[in-house]
Amino acid sequence: MTSIRRDVRGALVALAVSALAFALIAAVSGKSEHGNTGSADAAGTLAGGVTSTTGGSADGKAPPTTSTAADSSTAEGQDLDGGEDTTSGGCTLKEASLRQGQTGTGVQCLQQALHAEGLYSGAVSGTFDTATFSAVEQLQTKQDLFVDGVVGRETAIALGIWPDEASLVVHTPKPAPGAKDSMGYPLSSVASTGAGAPPLPENSGSGRRVVYSRAGQRVWAVGKNNQIIRSYLVSGSKYNNEQAGVHKVYSRSPVSTAWNGKAFLPKMVRYQKTDIGNIGFHAIPIHRADGTAYMTEAELGTRLSGGCQRQANADAAFMWDFAQIGTTVVVL
Repeated sequence: MTSIRRDVRGALVALAVSALAFALIAAVSGKSEHGNTGSADAAGTLAGGVTSTTGGSADGKAPPTTSTAADSSTAEGQDLDGGEDTTSGGCTLKEASLRQGQTGTGVQCLQQALHAEGLYSGAVSGTFDTATFSAVEQLQTKQDLFVDGVVGRETAIALGIWPDEASLVVHTPKPAPGAKDSMGYPLSSVASTGAGAPPLPENSGSGRRVVYSRAGQRVWAVGKNNQIIRSYLVSGSKYNNEQAGVHKVYSRSPVSTAWNGKAFLPKMVRYQKTDIGNIGFHAIPIHRADGTAYMTEAELGTRLSGGCQRQANADAAFMWDFAQIGTTVVVL
């Protein structure tokens, strides 16, 4: 009898372990392949007890994950390695996104592009109706994009109607060796200061603040008297998931961990909470495996991240000191 009890007990333990393994596999496989759920999914806890969330952009394949902890050195940031080419067709969008119910020339451009792809046979009416929505979903399915019927950057790129982003990026001359900004911080190779900096965009606010232009892939640090302390190129989101508007810095981490755990994100300054995670400024990502950088300063000015803004290390060091908790960040 003792031997039988041991056998039964062993079988029960084996069944329990198998059930747990099956549950873990189901939990992993149940997530979207690209992490694009459109909202925050429940996730695990990172080392140090930092809770993270996962989700995706409204358009594209970004799988951003991020921490909600304000002071953990292992807090997770939102970023993604990789780049892509952009193209433009016979017309280009001026809107950052289009969705059902909208009207105008941007929708006409969309309908023309969908018609050229053989996905839309209706009138080029300029009204984003049900037929247009269905055609967009077909395209997103065909291109393996996040299927939501909303036309953002990735869908527009697939249709060839996204603007030529390179033409909107202003490159300033490389500063002289040892050059510093008006606060005494060394300039990176893509930074400028004072009169040498590109002018501030219109409607970029007032007072001491950080201004980020998504179209220009450029940041300005502005003093209380509206003087440009420093301006430089960044690498922002490939998925255009930074939300325009006025934000505040609410969280900072000396070192964060990228969504996939494969990169460190130094000097993370978070300013925006979204349904799919947090967005902020940080230095160029570092591969955890070998300590090498994900990109060079020469690549700044192109969209390479999954949500955050990558900065040259010298610019990240400046931002870390400039953008304390409560600093205004204007996203255009």
